[in-house]
Amino acid sequence: MALLESVPNLSEGRDRATVDAIAAAFAARGARVLDVHLDPDHHRCVVTLVGDEQALEDGLIGGIDEARWRIDLRLHTGVHPRVGAADVVPVVPLTTTDLPAAIAVAHAVGRRVGDELGLPVFLYGEIGEGRRPAFYRRGGLDELGRRIAAAELAPAYGPPRLDSRSGAVLLGVRAPLVAFNLELQGPLEVAQAVARAVRESSGGLPGVQALGLALADRVQVSTNLVDVGATPLHVVVERVVAEAHARDANVGAGELVGLIPAVCVFEAARAAGVASPADASGLPTVEARAFAARSFHLELLDDDRVLEWHLRG
Repeated sequence: MALLESVPNLSEGRDRATVDAIAAAFAARGARVLDVHLDPDHHRCVVTLVGDEQALEDGLIGGIDEARWRIDLRLHTGVHPRVGAADVVPVVPLTTTDLPAAIAVAHAVGRRVGDELGLPVFLYGEIGEGRRPAFYRRGGLDELGRRIAAAELAPAYGPPRLDSRSGAVLLGVRAPLVAFNLELQGPLEVAQAVARAVRESSGGLPGVQALGLALADRVQVSTNLVDVGATPLHVVVERVVAEAHARDANVGAGELVGLIPAVCVFEAARAAGVASPADASGLPTVEARAFAARSFHLELLDDDRVLEWHLRG
């Protein structure tokens, strides 16, 4: 059976007990939780799971069910756009040959979320005509409800109405990506301008999505590298730094959300002059991780932040 990944993005980043309960629900039916990342400013958490087809399907149903009872969007405040308690649920094939299995699992999850949990499900990525979550999130939950009521949109699964407490589930199939944020020392307008300069949709780097966000006490360029083969992560960081400096702003600390594919570490290390960045097992060496951390503006990059470290053996 195929080993698949899923990286649910949940609309809770402040209550650790709630997040732990949801993570436990993902794991209770066989999926393996590799990482849990909380972000109180975004009020969002990202859980990384792996499992075979049945384990992942069952685990996702258990976790989404737990999230809908524990997260109330009517009480939610945070800078990150969202339309659901279990806001974005991607199924990720770890090899190209596993794409059909990922598509089958995603549709099975969508049917069960609609039938068993009673939530509307919208599709994106490989199963959603190439649409991205931002297509559904624009204008927020109220606007999504209006588009449904006006018959501009209809869920692929579940009822044609939003649950005011739990919202909708955006379910997709996509390739592995990297979620990475960089603090900027400057006003929000500069962060927004830098984001426009680096994201693909406004003429920036291929495979890069970016937003400029205001956090509690700082601003941030929040990026998704949705095609790790199109633009290396260290190049994204270099471009953010250059665009910020061009606007008289400095770049502070980086933040890796979830796990990172080893290839991103290898590329950054080679660019920094490391000739042999992989050890005998094919994982990044200590030296490679150290050079990559500097490239990414991270204090350190532990071995367990690399996806393949969890899949070894």
